Amino acid sequence: MTASTRRALIEQSVLTEGEIDFVSLASEFNVSEMTIRRDIMRLEEKGVVRRVVGGAIARVGKATEPPFETRVAEAAVGKAHIAEAAAALLQPHETVILDSGSTVLAVAKAIKGKGLALTVVTPSILVAIELVNEPDTVVLLTGGRLRSGELSLIGTETEETFTRYNCDVYVMGVAGVDAVHGVSEYHREESSVKRAAAKTADRVIVVADESKLGRVQLMNIAPLRAIKALVTDGSPEHPALQAARDAGVDVICVSNIGSPSGSPDE
Repeated sequence: MTASTRRALIEQSVLTEGEIDFVSLASEFNVSEMTIRRDIMRLEEKGVVRRVVGGAIARVGKATEPPFETRVAEAAVGKAHIAEAAAALLQPHETVILDSGSTVLAVAKAIKGKGLALTVVTPSILVAIELVNEPDTVVLLTGGRLRSGELSLIGTETEETFTRYNCDVYVMGVAGVDAVHGVSEYHREESSVKRAAAKTADRVIVVADESKLGRVQLMNIAPLRAIKALVTDGSPEHPALQAARDAGVDVICVSNIGSPSGSPDE
């Protein structure tokens, strides 16, 4: 078992049970307590757990959304790989909804120069700017209220925009992908926009870096069965990805591109 897979299982356990202890985990995974402590330190850095004497507990409540600039900088290489894989799923001349958010912005960058001649519908000012000069590409910016920081459009006007279009595909960014709760998001109005966009698309492609796997945020967006494809740099063995496959989702793990996913224990 790779270290990344073990950490994914530990994360799932603490989210289910609420607390874990070093001794039991060391015995369960047949590794040293020091290895488990390192795993817990990684999960604490990720914001999943809080260390206590002898173990760790799940963090209470849902996370606060990090600033957009922070999200763009985090896991930039992984997001670039995810973006290339997601762009490869698009067909020439399709009508594509591109979401707001840092990972979908990376998808917009990956689309440039590929000659897909897409019609792009987006609530993201940054995505629109990225693609406005792409040859043979039509960019349709939704209406709505501009959200500071994110530079995304939200509100009733934004949601109503999507009722006017029949789209081929929706590339959705999310803050959480969970085996039980499906995909979720931090922000209420952003979540409403995502749900409206999903209703008008024939297929939904979710892009999510490994930090989103096993996470549940405040607002539900959709169950896993509503997703056509999920592109991630997480471990193929992560419980959330196993559940997605069971729900009929095409799971694409870019961690397998060019190098093995995960690393050996210890």
